Amino acid sequence: MKKSTLALAVLGAITLSGNASALTVTASDDATALATALVGAGITISNATLVGASTQQGFFSDGAASGIGIDSGIMLTSGSVHNAPGPNNEDGTTTQTGTGSDAELSALSGFTTHDKNILEFDFETTTGDLFFSYVFASEEYNEYVNASVNDVFAFFVDGVNIALIPGTSTPVSINTVNCGYSGGGALPGSDPENCDQFVNNDIQNGGPFFDIQYDGFTKVLLASALGLSAGTHHIKLAIADAGDTILDSAVFLKAGSFSATNPNNPVPEPATLALLGAGLVGMRRFRRA
Repeated sequence: MKKSTLALAVLGAITLSGNASALTVTASDDATALATALVGAGITISNATLVGASTQQGFFSDGAASGIGIDSGIMLTSGSVHNAPGPNNEDGTTTQTGTGSDAELSALSGFTTHDKNILEFDFETTTGDLFFSYVFASEEYNEYVNASVNDVFAFFVDGVNIALIPGTSTPVSINTVNCGYSGGGALPGSDPENCDQFVNNDIQNGGPFFDIQYDGFTKVLLASALGLSAGTHHIKLAIADAGDTILDSAVFLKAGSFSATNPNNPVPEPATLALLGAGLVGMRRFRRA
């Protein structure tokens, strides 16, 4: 890299950091309002229910400026939404909710879960597919990377978890998305996993870099369920502490991103379709000539 290019890159990073604004959160225990905020094109929902303390879930905004990559939406936590705004000035933020354990999350993590937070509802999709965008964040980064127990979250569609590493069947977790363990030193550390999908914000590893309390978080990931049968399906969005009741984790879900079509494969604009059709007609005329 040329020195001038490097200087511009450093200046850009400083500018972005200086322009960051605090994440704004509003606690809510209105299950229908939370679920409705997620709905996008081709999806209808019904029968929303919620398990969580009064401040355990809610709405957020200014997420893009804060660094998480999603500007607004809803968040579920194993603690309190009020712990999410930065800057990161504490390495072990914790709120105990007393909401108990969830059997499916316990089975997924292999440990008894605590402080569960669950939003679930029925949905129908016009295409047989479901897509939505999310970010997972945790105070367990980076100290508990490669540890035997981590906080757990999942998106169960008809009982099947779709919160997976893209292109794999591996659940997203602290042990599967990280830049390794370095004991407070520079990252990457030892045994990183999917480091390209991880964002470090740990004050023990050079941070904070972003205006959010969590020590680390994933980049924006896309969950998907494909080839669903016609009719009504059920989704359970769930997060919990695992093995203990300390160190908060959260999942941020993008507003309006629950869609029946893949946002990474947009449908061409009408003008584009018209031009494509005109081009095909022209090709046929050329061949006849």
